[in-house]
Amino acid sequence: MTPHSSFGKQVSNNNEPLKTTPEVISKYGYSVRKKLKPIFKSLDVPYPPKHLTWIALKSEKSLQLFAPDRRGKNQLLLVYSIIGASGTSGPKLREGDKQVPEGFYKIDGFRPNVIAHLAVSVNYPNAEDIAHARAEKRKNLGSDILIHGSKWSTGCLAMGNEPIEELFVLAHDTGIKNIDLIFAPWNFSSEPQKSKQTITAEKKYSNQPDWLPGLYLRMAKILKQYPLQ
Repeated sequence: MTPHSSFGKQVSNNNEPLKTTPEVISKYGYSVRKKLKPIFKSLDVPYPPKHLTWIALKSEKSLQLFAPDRRGKNQLLLVYSIIGASGTSGPKLREGDKQVPEGFYKIDGFRPNVIAHLAVSVNYPNAEDIAHARAEKRKNLGSDILIHGSKWSTGCLAMGNEPIEELFVLAHDTGIKNIDLIFAPWNFSSEPQKSKQTITAEKKYSNQPDWLPGLYLRMAKILKQYPLQ
């Protein structure tokens, strides 16, 4: 988020105490599980799953969730529309650039008290982001990147309130250590020409870091494991 963004701020009503994560799960858990369990069962995926991969496709404004079935094959479980996100293709490099990060991340916490209803926080900047910044002598990389409710966002992913309730409960039930996040500029397999041009660092991408084509090549290879929509 930018320093002026308020979606990640903790909020409270003077007449009500701050919510806790257990209270959120108590409120939404039953209805979310009632909805999700049949979906998982139909794909032969246990609930909660042993592992989840959340893949955010920035260009398509899509968040797609995968888990291995009992035979180890990755199954597409859920597809959510990203209602609000700022920036364009390309990584987040500094605070205030309004970019959504690109790379491989983890959920590092739950945020039950935010203006944007509910949120899970992303571990940006990760070790790779920090290493690149040090090599390029960049500072103030930004922070407080969230997947949250509401409809608007700057540098984060706004999913809407009902979807974040589902994502919050699912992340809780699965365990955040068992969830991988991949933030990609687009679905490489559906736009091969675009991918080829970007990965080979065509002239129009000359303002991007030298390491970006390598990240995209690695990302494209890993995403081949998932039947993205």
